[in-house]
Amino acid sequence: MATWSPEALERIADADELRIAPRRGDGTLREPTTIWVVRDGDDLYIRSWRGTAGTWWNTARTHRAGHISAGGVEADVTFTPVDDAAVNDRVDGAYRVKYGRYSGYVEPMVAEQARATTLRLTARS
Repeated sequence: MATWSPEALERIADADELRIAPRRGDGTLREPTTIWVVRDGDDLYIRSWRGTAGTWWNTARTHRAGHISAGGVEADVTFTPVDDAAVNDRVDGAYRVKYGRYSGYVEPMVAEQARATTLRLTARS
């Protein structure tokens, strides 16, 4: 499993938005979707605002691979579901700090519907 370089981690985490293109079962990439990304320590996390109804999220959860672009960084990634309550609590806090200025949008991102879709992004070597 690859880890993020310090520069890539910082650039992605500092970006307001991330473009995500999960791989389909045939290996092709879906059209990119723009979402939010947050950092907790040396890890990056994403969630579906639409919860489990999010099309990009269902593809990412099923096939566990894709491509992201944020902060000038392009990377192939692995998506790992997160069901650890402590991690989700820290991710909630990261969303509130980073995106708190968007109060109408950040609250749904920390609600149970979105928490259930938390994915960790891991760089692929």
